[in-house]
Amino acid sequence: MSRPRVRLVVTADDFGYCPRRDEGIVEAFLAGAVTSVSLLVNGAATESAAELARRHSIPTGLHANLSEGRPVGPARRGASSLLGPEGFFLGKMGFREAVAAGDVDLPQVREELEAQLSCFRELMGRAPTHVDGHQHVHVLPGVCQVFAEALQAYGVRFTRLPLERGVGGCTWLEAPARAFACAVERDARAAVGPFSRHGLRWTDAFVGLSTCGRHMSAHRVSGALARVLEGTLAGHTLTAELMAHPGYPSVPPTGGCGEGPDAFSCSWERLHELRVLTAPTLRTRLAQDGVQLCALDDLDSKRPGEEVPREATLEPFLEPSLL
Repeated sequence: MSRPRVRLVVTADDFGYCPRRDEGIVEAFLAGAVTSVSLLVNGAATESAAELARRHSIPTGLHANLSEGRPVGPARRGASSLLGPEGFFLGKMGFREAVAAGDVDLPQVREELEAQLSCFRELMGRAPTHVDGHQHVHVLPGVCQVFAEALQAYGVRFTRLPLERGVGGCTWLEAPARAFACAVERDARAAVGPFSRHGLRWTDAFVGLSTCGRHMSAHRVSGALARVLEGTLAGHTLTAELMAHPGYPSVPPTGGCGEGPDAFSCSWERLHELRVLTAPTLRTRLAQDGVQLCALDDLDSKRPGEEVPREATLEPFLEPSLL
């Protein structure tokens, strides 16, 4: 049976988090298993990561961070709704709770995003190829509007829409992980409007919430892509992004964004992702499924007459969550 053709961007998040993580990410890129990276400009190894990206010509975007470590903008000089009493961001869930309670000053979010965009330009000598969000903060209500405005002002066109079709039915995910993934999916669905109004683009489909860490395997990556492409006409070409977190485990106290590396970064799960991504099994499976790996920049080189993916091409995937 003929399948839809897929151009897949494989993005390694958290570049600059720690040298050991970065070593694994570069290894995956040189092996052809990763096609793009997202750089944390407040990471412990930001400068060395930027040098690696330049040396190896790695397509690099900004991993906008509002939830972990220290800020790079005006907030670092005084009190801010983005920070706790120790001067660090509020954390993955703490930031979400503060946004939901209306305790986050959105102009301060804009200032921090602009500071991180400027920092990226200073490090890399150019604008980012894309901007996504560390721990998916960029799709949170209110934040997504400010995020879209900042990217439009800086001329950044590509972002990530972490809307993975069917993630609520992925029973292998532990209950907290599945609940978080479904919350991210709901936020991403609501962010389509602000992102589209400000001219942002994203891939037709996204996978990675169901294949993170220990849950990644060639079978699950292939299955996730098949799930999000259900109903697509044979012979049609779609774009997709696979979010990944490969790398060698961090060894405290080295790493992190000012507070040391977290438990996930120190675990074997990052190494597991690296091994899955670089093993022949996954690449063979993707080739059999008609999947071609590409860089995000390559999506602009689609055939004449084809539109770069944005809201209109997402319509087949904007279906109710399985929860």
